[in-house]
Amino acid sequence: MYITVKQAAEKWGVSDRRVRILCSEGKILGAYKEGRSWKIPSDAVKPTDGRYKNTESLIPIIEKKLEVLKEMRPLTEGELERLNEEFLVEYIYNSNAIEGNTLTMRETDMVLRGLTIDQKSLKEHLEVIGHKEAFDYVRQLVSENIEISESVIKDIHYLVLSDKKDDRGRYRKIPVRIMGAAHEPAQPYMIIPKMEELLEEYKNSKEDIATKLARFHIEFEGIHPFIDGNGRTGRLLVNLELMKAGYPPIDIKFTDRLKYYEAFDEYHVKHNISAMADMFAKYLNQRLDLYLSILDE
Repeated sequence: MYITVKQAAEKWGVSDRRVRILCSEGKILGAYKEGRSWKIPSDAVKPTDGRYKNTESLIPIIEKKLEVLKEMRPLTEGELERLNEEFLVEYIYNSNAIEGNTLTMRETDMVLRGLTIDQKSLKEHLEVIGHKEAFDYVRQLVSENIEISESVIKDIHYLVLSDKKDDRGRYRKIPVRIMGAAHEPAQPYMIIPKMEELLEEYKNSKEDIATKLARFHIEFEGIHPFIDGNGRTGRLLVNLELMKAGYPPIDIKFTDRLKYYEAFDEYHVKHNISAMADMFAKYLNQRLDLYLSILDE
C-alpha cells in the first residue's frame, strides 16, 4: 500500500523533485527509501505549509480543520466502513511490527480475512486477531463515550494479549527492564498508585490534545503496567481519546519507529515532551487532511 514519487507528484500536482525533497526532509510521514527509490504511504496527503513544524503552530490548524470537518457532510456508512477497513489493516500491521511481529501488511490483511500464513507463528496470527478485536472494542467505547479508567485499560489489554491467557488484563507482578531504554519501569508494588496518579493528571490536564496525549502515552509506557502488550495497548488508548474528542485515529508507522523510540528518551532524559507531541500533531494533521480531501471530492 505504497505509491511512487511519480504517483504522489501527479496526485498532489507538484514536481517529482518537490516530492523527493519533501521525503528527504521527513515531511511525508511513513515515507522511506528503498534503494534509490522512495516508498510513500498510499494514504499520505500533500504536506501543509512548511512553516508549520511543531505542535504549538499546528494545534490551531488542527482545531480549525476539525471544525471544518464537522461542518461538512458526514461520510456515508459505506465510506466510513471502507476508510476504517483500510486504516485498520495498516494500523494493525504498523503497531504489531513496532513490537516485532514479522507479518507483512499484505499478510496482515490476509489474516484479517481469515486466512492462515504458512511459516508464520500462531502467536503472530493471534496478535493480528486480538488487535482487531481490541480496536473494535475501542470504537464501541467511543460510541458510548466511556471515560478512560483502569478497568477500560485492562479490558483493552485483555483483547490485545490474546496469545497469553494468564497475563491478559492483569498488572504484572514481577519487575521488568526495557532493553536500551533510558527509563526503568515502575516496580510492581508501585503500578496501581502510579496508574491512579496518571489517570488523575490526565483528566485534569489543560494541555492541547497532542501534548496531553503524548504525555499520557509516555507516562503509561514508562509505568509499563503489563508483562507484555503495553505498546499496542498504549497506542489504542491514544486513539480512544482522539476519537472521543472527534478526531480521526492516527497510525504511527513502523518506518518512523526510531523517531518514536527517540521521543521516549527525549522525555525521560531531557524532560522534553515536544518530540512525541510533534509526532502526534503531524500524524493528526495528515489524517485530517485525508478526511477533508475525501469530502472535498
